[in-house]
Parts: sequence; C-alpha cells; structure tokens
Amino acid sequence: MRIVFMGTPEFAVASLEALIEADHEVVGVVTAPDRPAGRGRKLKASAVKEAGLKHQIPVLQPLKLKSPEFLEVLKELEADLFVVVAFRMLPEVVWSMPRFGTFNLHGSLLPEYRGAAPIHWAVINGETETGVTTFFIDEKIDTGAIIASKSMAIGADETTGEVHDRMMQLGASLVVETVSAIESGEVKAQPQPKDRSFKPAPKLHAENTRIDWSLSGEYIYNKVRGLNPFPAAWTEFVIQEEVVSAKIYKVAFEAAKHDLKIGSLLCDKKSIRVAIENGWINLLELKLSGKRKMTASDLLNGFSIPSDSNVQ
Repeated sequence: MRIVFMGTPEFAVASLEALIEADHEVVGVVTAPDRPAGRGRKLKASAVKEAGLKHQIPVLQPLKLKSPEFLEVLKELEADLFVVVAFRMLPEVVWSMPRFGTFNLHGSLLPEYRGAAPIHWAVINGETETGVTTFFIDEKIDTGAIIASKSMAIGADETTGEVHDRMMQLGASLVVETVSAIESGEVKAQPQPKDRSFKPAPKLHAENTRIDWSLSGEYIYNKVRGLNPFPAAWTEFVIQEEVVSAKIYKVAFEAAKHDLKIGSLLCDKKSIRVAIENGWINLLELKLSGKRKMTASDLLNGFSIPSDSNVQ
C-alpha cells in the first residue's frame, strides 16, 4: 500500500521509522510548519519533518488542512492509507480521502482517556496500567472504531516522561501491525461503546497543572510525577509578602499528623517540606521563577526561606 504519514513530535518518529524499516511504502509525510525556537527564534523543523527528509520522503507542511493547494498535492500522492500519530484534528475531506481510510495511534486504552493528554492524566490519576490503541478516525475526537490495542504497566514511581518513552516504542510496533492487518484484509474494527462515561484527558493549562495543597499527599505525589517533565506542576511561594512562582518536578510524600496550617513550610538546611492534611510533601526538585532547576538542598545553599513562608 501507498501510505501518507502524519505527525509532528518525537513520539511520532518512532512509528514512521518502524514503518520504513518494515518496508511499507511511505510516499509522503505531513507535519506542522517550521516554528521559531530558542533564544534566536530561528525556524526549527519538527522531528517528523527531519525524519522524512532523512529518508528522502516528500514533506508537506500546510498551514490550513482544507486549503485547495494542500488537498490537491495530497490527492496526487495517491495514497491507499493515511497513518496519524500525534498530529492535528483532521477535517473529513482529508481523513476520508484514502480508499482504506485513516487510522490514528492514541496513547491510552480507548475509550478511556480520550483527549489531548492521555499519558499525563493516566499517571496523575494513579493508574497502574495504560496502553496504545489504533482506531479509524471519524468526525469526533478519539471516538472511531478500534482496530487494535496493546497494554503496558505504569510503575508506582514512573513519571510521564518515562511512560512516554516506553509507550513510543510500543505504539510503533502496533502501528506496523495495524498497517499489515489492513493490507491483508484481516481487520475487524469494533465500535467504541457509548453507554457510559469514560475518564477524560483534557488539554493541560495553567489552572489544571497548579498544585492544590488541600488534596491528599498521594494525589499530589501522582500529579507532580504526572506532569514531569512537561509542563510541570506549579505553585506559588509567599516569602515575606513576595509571591514567587515555582515549578515542582519531584516530591516525596510522608504520611504524618501535625497541627500546622495547610501550605505552611518547614525548612532546614537541606529540605523544604509543605504541610498538607495527611502529612508532608517534601520538595525534592524544583525551579523558582528566574532560576535554574535544582534540588531543594542546592536551592537552600544560596536562598533563604523564612519560617513564616508558605505555598498557595
């Protein structure tokens, strides 16, 4: 089959490389336009574009997926199948184009965790299992008929970054298996159930990545590892009436009883602990606004936190 691959970040590159290595015919790559990056704001190509060029595959970078010019070039590639991994939502005029349809790789065991951040929310919610799913794209988000899935465990202390890297390889193998199954005519896609609600995976933003210190230590611990390394959980320190924003990358939870107000800080020369309802959250790795990421002990070498400080 003639395949057009659509994706943008490093997560998608593993699937593209796996298809090429399996000798499937990738006749085109669709990815995001180059974007300014770094201090010099120079234009930077996506990871998928770089992979496509390395293999001398034609690369398309449309600003608008419905533009007549893009659709015409896409048709000229005469693809039998579109494969989508970590890309934008496609209009029907695109996903309905190839004769075998368009399938997407999603980072969860659908129908659970539909949405933009499935890996993050699985870790935040303390799940012990997740996986990858391939499904045929339809007019809604992540609701199409399921082709295949593979499961994987989530370690109790794993971060989203660690799960992401393992899932990237698992997803690549499932993409190759799915293409082979479609090519051989063995696919029997199953509609997703509609009779109950499922756990969502909404887009991450400032409000839902902020730490709520009134919640349990178990949840706060999972939230911090679920947002590590990106975009990172965050909070605000109140130090002598000055409010300082901070990203929190690593914590430990200690169950205990105390009589301090929630959000109070207890600091010594090497540690910063936050009082919560069922114990303490020990801040192990953090980044104050305007400073580099560092351990709490390194921060306290040159930064004083008075005893009346707190987080909010």
